[in-house]
Amino acid sequence: MNRPLPPGARDRRAVLWPAHPGAPCAASPAPRAAVVGSGIAGLSAATALAERGIGVDLYERHPHLGGRLAGWPTRLADGTGVTMNRGFHAFFRQYYNLRALLRRIDPSLGFLKALPDYPLRHRTAGTDGFAGLPRTPPWNALAFALRSPAFGLRDMARIDARAARQLAGVTVATVYDALDHISADDFLAAVNFPPRARHLAFDVFSRSFFSSPDALSAAELVLMFHIYFLGSAEGLLFDVAGEPFPVSLWHPLAARLAGSGVRIHTGAAVEGVLPRPDGRFEVSAAGGTVRCDAVVLATDPGALSALVAGSPGLGSTAWRSTVTGVRTAPPFLVSRHWTDTAARPDRAGFLGTAGYGPLDNVSVVERWEGEAARWAAKSGGSVIELHAYAVPHTADRTQTERELVARLRRLYPELATAGIVDSRHVWRSDCPQFAVGGYRQRPDIGTPYERLVVAGDGVRCPLPTALMERAATTGFLAANRLLRSFGLLGHDLWSVPVRGRNPLLRALSRA
Repeated sequence: MNRPLPPGARDRRAVLWPAHPGAPCAASPAPRAAVVGSGIAGLSAATALAERGIGVDLYERHPHLGGRLAGWPTRLADGTGVTMNRGFHAFFRQYYNLRALLRRIDPSLGFLKALPDYPLRHRTAGTDGFAGLPRTPPWNALAFALRSPAFGLRDMARIDARAARQLAGVTVATVYDALDHISADDFLAAVNFPPRARHLAFDVFSRSFFSSPDALSAAELVLMFHIYFLGSAEGLLFDVAGEPFPVSLWHPLAARLAGSGVRIHTGAAVEGVLPRPDGRFEVSAAGGTVRCDAVVLATDPGALSALVAGSPGLGSTAWRSTVTGVRTAPPFLVSRHWTDTAARPDRAGFLGTAGYGPLDNVSVVERWEGEAARWAAKSGGSVIELHAYAVPHTADRTQTERELVARLRRLYPELATAGIVDSRHVWRSDCPQFAVGGYRQRPDIGTPYERLVVAGDGVRCPLPTALMERAATTGFLAANRLLRSFGLLGHDLWSVPVRGRNPLLRALSRA
């Protein structure tokens, strides 16, 4: 008997988390909910609630929807109008719940484009890639190691199998108890991973969490390895948005939400949430105060902390301490340059880097984004995006921006003398920090109130998820909690397997 699969998926061990039962649609007069934040978590929650007939007010303090995937217009020195954003984002095939959200606007996900490879390059250890690898664990990991220039057979023989067993026996229920107290760096040292392989692969991945390996919880690293590699048969290749995020994602989703009766308030910062004696809430924003039956707080950690601090009557002392104590990761930089010289045709659309100072990755944006491709075809140049994650707070920003360009010119010599038509730089420090020992200090989806919930990638999640998929999943989970409280049908969710796939390796991990 064939098991059901998420749409478009191939991993027959993907786990279905069935919706709780209930009425398919709210009776009139329908309850109303306020969703604070229009990132992936907030948009997932708003969508899930509206589809069950809940009236939704969606608040976003910025002028544009999308949170960390927002985009905004700007005009280059040559007069071209373009879209700037916070940088490259990968839509992995195991992001089942994020993809379910996006299938609301296009069931075929035709606005996503597959990249043929995801190369990783270390200055001294060569280049690895994921194209052509088997998808099914553990053969994917074995093939990757065998063909990696940084990981030889002797290195494999030196690995401490006892220390590495956590990689094979992951369960969400136990990984944080077992590994949250040590850093990713210390864990990899205990495993005896060869230093070059560690820098080439794990450093690249750990820094995608906006942390250096010595500051990242080993539990997050191991869970990430499970989600993308040893636990899933979807593979490590991914898709990207074929046009800027507003055009491809958020404008269509906003239109769909508005068609469902969602009232979208942009440029409207929520300043306070006050619980009422009748169990309802008062939500105060720049445009006034509204009363609602439920609230979803789906903001970044700093905004959540500020909102709770500005709501003195909200929650217990212990809960308030947890929320206001959430730590934010170090700053990151996204630099996008429009150059008068084209990158070599064989350059990858996305290249992860290690050993190049603050430079963590390079994107040749016209390889996948239509807007950039049109500018490149017209100008004969390229649109190059550079990322630096976990930049020290003390770093000089202008110097860091210049250093990224200098590293690019050494990495891609054909751009060494390229002129820069224009540049845009985005500095932010609003991502959650997955610090050593920090898991128990993160807020849960639930709160002291049945009908006030929290969502986002910094929230504890019972499903094996990370990054954008964690945001989408917690948004749906938060909405499901509210729907259950109203006696309404929930939404099905999916995840990668909740434990290691191989029974023998799982048994070894418990030995």
